[in-house]
Amino acid sequence: MNKDAQMRAVINQKLIETGERERLKEVLRAKLIECGWRDQLKAHCKDVISEKGLEHVTVDDLVAEITPKGRALVPDSVKKELLQRIRAFLAQHASL
Repeated sequence: MNKDAQMRAVINQKLIETGERERLKEVLRAKLIECGWRDQLKAHCKDVISEKGLEHVTVDDLVAEITPKGRALVPDSVKKELLQRIRAFLAQHASL
């Protein structure tokens, strides 16, 4: 495992241990709902299913189809806020 991967693992473990990871997930979930991201993705899923037909779409197909669009639709403001919260967490736990 390279140094970056090790550091990510340590940070992720600390986020889990402190409960911060769950708090960040809740903030992200709320922000995505608030900005309409969830509704946009739901509409895209419905479009994909209606185009291909319900019988011809698997969950894996749907995930593969919507993941790139889902990532692209996350507003920059949401990404920045999450990044700021992670940086603040890391500053508080500088001993990592």
